Amino acid sequence: MSLNLNLKIIFQRFCLILICLVVLIFQADIPNLKALPMNTYQGEIVIEELRLKVPADAKVAWLNAEREIWEPWLSSQDGFLGRQLFWNKEKEEALILVNWENKELWKSIPMSEVNIVQEKFEDHVKTALNIRENPFELIYEGELDKQR
Repeated sequence: MSLNLNLKIIFQRFCLILICLVVLIFQADIPNLKALPMNTYQGEIVIEELRLKVPADAKVAWLNAEREIWEPWLSSQDGFLGRQLFWNKEKEEALILVNWENKELWKSIPMSEVNIVQEKFEDHVKTALNIRENPFELIYEGELDKQR
């Protein structure tokens, strides 16, 4: 009788462990197993986010300068996928979203080149508005990662 009782307890424990293992296996988060390792993260699309103060009376000059100065230069850069320009009338604020093939290509552009283009942009705006200072204050600069 004692042997039967021991076998019954062993069998119950075995079944409990087996059930727990099956539950754990099926609860595994399979998408995480297919996730990209961190060293290949550079291959993911990244979006540059810029927010500028753009007064209503300077909006047309801003759009023209974006189209004539930044757009041709950006289009010639490796990894540039396009961009979107938004303007909030109430806040008089612009949102610029620039899509890049990956962060590595975006960040490989020398800041000296970016500064030259920014200077041309500001000169274009100052001439168009007949002013001495750039009217567009940079409020925020950051990046967004595309979510799946």
